[in-house]
Parts: sequence; C-alpha cells; structure tokens
Amino acid sequence: MKQASVELSEYSPDWPSKFEIEKRFLLEVAGSYNHGTIEHVGSTSIPGLIAKPVIDIMFGVKSLEESKPAIKILTNNGYSYFPYKGDVMHWFCKPSNEFRTHHLYLIPFQSPLWNERINFRDILRNNKSIAEAYSRIKIELASKYKNDRELYTTEKWPFIKQVLESA
Repeated sequence: MKQASVELSEYSPDWPSKFEIEKRFLLEVAGSYNHGTIEHVGSTSIPGLIAKPVIDIMFGVKSLEESKPAIKILTNNGYSYFPYKGDVMHWFCKPSNEFRTHHLYLIPFQSPLWNERINFRDILRNNKSIAEAYSRIKIELASKYKNDRELYTTEKWPFIKQVLESA
C-alpha cells in the first residue's frame, strides 16, 4: 500500500485553528463517542516546532470496544481507518494514506498511551531546549527514512522515552 513520505515543514500558525475546526467537526459527527477531551497532540501542537504538516488529534473514548461504531461514522465522513496498534487505539488518517492532512486517534481517555502523549506534548511546549533537540532528531530521521514513516516514528521512540522518564 502506497503511503505518504516523511516531509517536514516549518511551524505554521494555522495549525491550531485547523485543529479547532476539525475538533468541532468531530464533535458534530461522532461526539456521542467522546469521553473526556479532544486534544491537539504531535508536533503541530508545539509552537515553533518543525513537523510533518499533519494535524494529530487524540479523541478520548470510554473504551475501544464501546467506540467501535464510531469507525463506520468516521469512515463515512472523510476518514480512512487502519487497524494499526488496535490494542491501544483506533487509528485514522484523512483524506487518504497517500496524502494526509489529519491523523485521528480514538484512545481510551486517561489510559497510559493517552497520558504519555499529553505529557510529552506538554514537556515540549514548556522546554525549548528539549523541543530543539527533538527537532534535530526529526530532521535527521526524516532525511534517513523519507520513504518509511513507520521506521521514522519508531526511531523517535528512544528520545521520547528518555524525555518521559526524565520528567
């Protein structure tokens, strides 16, 4: 299956408003499955950080089982569903795997994965030197793994884990 390559962009001040627009849309079409909050995560949620220009959205749900009907609703409303890491989330991208503007993760609210992503986002927002180090790693990995998003993501994990353990 063809998928989008890893392309980084300078931070765009439009990213927070793109998140807010999509958050309203998600509440409109699948709000009955929302439990907790809907959060802007990933590098587009960090002012000044270089990022793939894809808005990452974490949508809190009560459980993966109870939120399964939302998969059909979201796929009928512009999202493509993939059973990626299905033990911890329902994963979507929009509009397609080849060209992505949004990633959507239905994740049980305040689960370990939920808390890990919120914690990492907040550390980057509040610590410029860690955010700069993360940027350098992302640039290096994007150059090395331009056509392998999975490896690009996997190779960031040691840095992320170290930051979370140090917090």
